[in-house]
Amino acid sequence: MSIKSSELIINPDGSVYHLNLRPEHLATTIITVGDPDRVDRVTQHFDDIEFQQRKREFHTQTGTYKGKRITVISTGIGTDNIDIVFNELDALVNIDLEKREIKDKLTSLEIIRIGTSGSIQKSIPLNSFLISDYAAGFDSLLHFYKSEHIQHPKISEALIKHTNWSPLKSKPYIVRCHEGLYNKFSSNKTVKGFTATNVGFYGPQGRILRLPLQDDNLNHKLASFDYNGMPITNLEMETAGMYGVSALLGHKALSMNAIIANRATGEFSKDPTSLVNDLIIYTLDKLVE
Repeated sequence: MSIKSSELIINPDGSVYHLNLRPEHLATTIITVGDPDRVDRVTQHFDDIEFQQRKREFHTQTGTYKGKRITVISTGIGTDNIDIVFNELDALVNIDLEKREIKDKLTSLEIIRIGTSGSIQKSIPLNSFLISDYAAGFDSLLHFYKSEHIQHPKISEALIKHTNWSPLKSKPYIVRCHEGLYNKFSSNKTVKGFTATNVGFYGPQGRILRLPLQDDNLNHKLASFDYNGMPITNLEMETAGMYGVSALLGHKALSMNAIIANRATGEFSKDPTSLVNDLIIYTLDKLVE
């Protein structure tokens, strides 16, 4: 069945609507970053760059690192952008854009996020590399898809009970990374994490400037939550949506976090730029092992 033009929007040059990419521009191994300027910080390590495109907050470059073809793309901030980026990446490999039909043979992409994050546990030091094993989404994205089969409802219900979660907020959903990628990227240099993905940077993450919070004790509740020896470790804004949409579409996803802040101690990294660059090199080298 042909997908309607109002549902899958194709630009006049044959590229997908938001990303402005065509299928030949995309590698099957993809690194995502939030900041468009961070794309250059990844590809500066490449052997060569074959393609570059920039539209809105979506900055894309494809090239090779130690002989491996990789695409690097910025998503911007938040799971709303993850929904756009991941659906369009999937369309590039799994939909015939000319016929507007889903292909008979589907391609599974390998997608690794390199991002920054803040720890809410004193035991997780600044300047560490944290891999999100599980993620809790507070953003509602997965509730718009048939996704119950990839969620972990027992963990969700325990979290709701522990935090006395407000019914006015979206019900948290729990999803997991791709286990094979986790095993590939974990080492004695990384920390296993259970990441909370929030819908904002200020109030949703417990920051108070001029607006009072609905629950000013939420961060403490999250930090004290522990499900069978699995505490929530850090806060950011993309991972749960990334894991959920990837799993639904049959792609492999992993989130690598540079811990630039510790909210429990009030500390912030003195050199976050070097930390992120170290995580970039670590990730690239793991990809080619």
